[in-house]
Amino acid sequence: MKKTIFFIATVLFGTGIFAQSKNFLDTPYLETQAQVDTLVTPDKIYLNIFIQEKDTKGRVSVEEQENQMAQRFKAMGIDLEEQLVIKDASSNFQKYFLRQKEVLKSKQYSLLVYSGKQLGDVMMALEQLDIANTSIEKTEYSKMDELELELKTRAVKKAVQKAKALTKPLGQKVGAAIHIVDNSQYYPRYNQAPMMEMKAVSADMGNAQPLNLDFEKIKVETTVNVKFALSN
Repeated sequence: MKKTIFFIATVLFGTGIFAQSKNFLDTPYLETQAQVDTLVTPDKIYLNIFIQEKDTKGRVSVEEQENQMAQRFKAMGIDLEEQLVIKDASSNFQKYFLRQKEVLKSKQYSLLVYSGKQLGDVMMALEQLDIANTSIEKTEYSKMDELELELKTRAVKKAVQKAKALTKPLGQKVGAAIHIVDNSQYYPRYNQAPMMEMKAVSADMGNAQPLNLDFEKIKVETTVNVKFALSN
């Protein structure tokens, strides 16, 4: 008796699925795919700065270099609390001389700037301070979430236009969307190790101008699949 009840329940459940599928297939529909993309310029650039004491007789300490750098950044209008952080600090016992330990200290910083022009000003200032150990860590586009939503809206509108163009010769009308799939790729907020091009550097260091830096733009794209009901 239990086996019979189970069989009936299975048949009824399977029939419900079939009925739903059949109703969906019985609805005339058109499926379209639309893709939109754009290029954006990073508006947050993270610069690694490495300061180390030099193993020379008249070396400048890390603290002196740090203070000089901080003063120069302040004069440039950089908010040290918001834009500069210490990533790492260390001390290394490099050698022994007359039984005294020679301690070489180093510090690593991360500086946030908001444009290629500001980055050029910073790199020029560091060069003048004889701090040349720098590298671009990552770049970011701060409004990525808003941009992705905008692209999705544009993609759906494009799908509607394509559907209307396809059905017009048939004398049919595009109805409501009955199924939408977002096939967009995930774009990380940070772009690691970006490409950078230095475009304008003065050959005369006495009249050197800030570097004009162009960053590789970030490509963002969105793809959607939409099924539209059709009517005559």
